[in-house]
Amino acid sequence: MGVEICVEGLTKSFGHQVIWQDVSLTLPAGEVSVMLGPSGTGKSVFLKTLVGLLKPERGSITIQGRDITKLREHDLYEVRKLFGVLFQDGALFGSMNLYDNIAFPLREHTRKSESEIRRIVLEKMDMVGLIGAEGKLPGEISGGMRKRAGLARALVLDPEIILFDEPDSGLDPVRVAYLNQLIVDLNAQIDATFLIVTHDIASARQVPDNIGLLFRRELVMFGPREELLASDEPVVRQFLNGRMQGPIGMAEEKDAAQVEQELAQIDDSARVHEPPAPRLLPGPGIARPPRWEAIARREAALLQKEVAGA
Repeated sequence: MGVEICVEGLTKSFGHQVIWQDVSLTLPAGEVSVMLGPSGTGKSVFLKTLVGLLKPERGSITIQGRDITKLREHDLYEVRKLFGVLFQDGALFGSMNLYDNIAFPLREHTRKSESEIRRIVLEKMDMVGLIGAEGKLPGEISGGMRKRAGLARALVLDPEIILFDEPDSGLDPVRVAYLNQLIVDLNAQIDATFLIVTHDIASARQVPDNIGLLFRRELVMFGPREELLASDEPVVRQFLNGRMQGPIGMAEEKDAAQVEQELAQIDDSARVHEPPAPRLLPGPGIARPPRWEAIARREAALLQKEVAGA
């Protein structure tokens, strides 16, 4: 079962440069959350801060009643055992085959026998669809397979929290679709708390229970997926619709007058009142988590509200 992460008033800077400030949110236990934002808004920095690799200037990160920003290194090491991390490039060792890459955390952090390690490694490789590729080197396989191998390695210690740093980077749309389905299936099977940093709007619309958006050094919004998909917040609508009109510019923030002019040109009367994009469902034979019933009720209530306002 996943665990809740409660973030309060978190601020991170590098020297005089503020990356983001006063970020507060709660990642619900066992749910899938996505963090969006334009390039350079500190999404990956946020992941590294959550796992204790970077120290914030202010604020708290509470996991199982412990504020990890105040823990000593030994205690922080214990809390990190709750985490699995999928890095952008998979972070595999090029000289090791996939089996040894995936077995590495077990050999490094446990005293399990090789027969027990083999059982666990093959189980996780089966979960991500890599059975038969045990002897291949990272350089011999596709980017999508490397991502899946990195995910299998993140799973071997049975983490309760899994962080994904742009899992779709470098993948074509078909592989992204397969990876999204794998993420949904895994969450239904292991019930861990997932946080995904991504730029991919299709993924953000279909995969998570919750969506957050970082912009201008702040967390603009964080909440249930269906609320953000229906949001009238200009930067949220601009990002989720992938359009040029709005506060986000190519290189710099736009001034308020320009943003107001662009937004006025958008024909809101053409906005169709329709249900949120359909969520990805777990694959055949995988039971839906109990929370999905509550989510379906929330989405139905939102649709009623949208239709009433049409």
